[in-house]
Amino acid sequence: MSLRSVSRVFGSGDGAVNALDGVSLAFPRASFTAVMGPSGSGKSTLLQCAAGLDRPTSGTVTVGGTELTGLSETRLTLLRRDRIGFVFQAFNLLPSLTAEQNVALPLRLARRRPARAQVREVLERVGLAERARHRPSELSGGQQQRVALARALITRPDVLFADEPTGALDSGTGREVLAMLRRMVDQEGQTVVMVTHDPVAASYADRVLFLVDGRVSGELAAPTAESVAARMTRLEAAPC
Repeated sequence: MSLRSVSRVFGSGDGAVNALDGVSLAFPRASFTAVMGPSGSGKSTLLQCAAGLDRPTSGTVTVGGTELTGLSETRLTLLRRDRIGFVFQAFNLLPSLTAEQNVALPLRLARRRPARAQVREVLERVGLAERARHRPSELSGGQQQRVALARALITRPDVLFADEPTGALDSGTGREVLAMLRRMVDQEGQTVVMVTHDPVAASYADRVLFLVDGRVSGELAAPTAESVAARMTRLEAAPC
């Protein structure tokens, strides 16, 4: 997927804010990209525009050969449902449904009958096949996030967007989820774009993109937690 000269302006006149300012990026298939930056740098806006949750003011976003910017709301909704996966800090599971019912929900909403074998297979991939009949209240936070991950993967999306996916987890459980994302990239060719503030989380990615004031200020390949933390320290210390 790619963004080309994407800008997103909120407000107008003297009060206008350039949340994104002419951003051009490519996210190759089977790659894991982390997006970082100081507070207010445009990370969430970038994710929302890339995922089709918000429309850019100008520029184009392309997913799997389809340009999002020209789609109607109906077609955009269908594309998000079928070809884009989401995992957020909040697990957003329905408490009355079991793990397997939560995972099957995107297919049911698409009026597609989910095959039990398909649901069990994706739960197996996240290590929760034996918890299929448990409700969220019967699962730990890490298990709930893995159910959310399975739900995002059930449609076999072109891109999986993760917004602070370990923010509500302890460090050990968070690393389990990050290792799972890493395996999905390496073993299954999944494309992952993750917004995070955590240098340890970013170290699981192939590269880290840094945003400042709505612009890409650089990237770091083969990141380590130490190299990411050092770069973030310099960015946050830089004069406005």
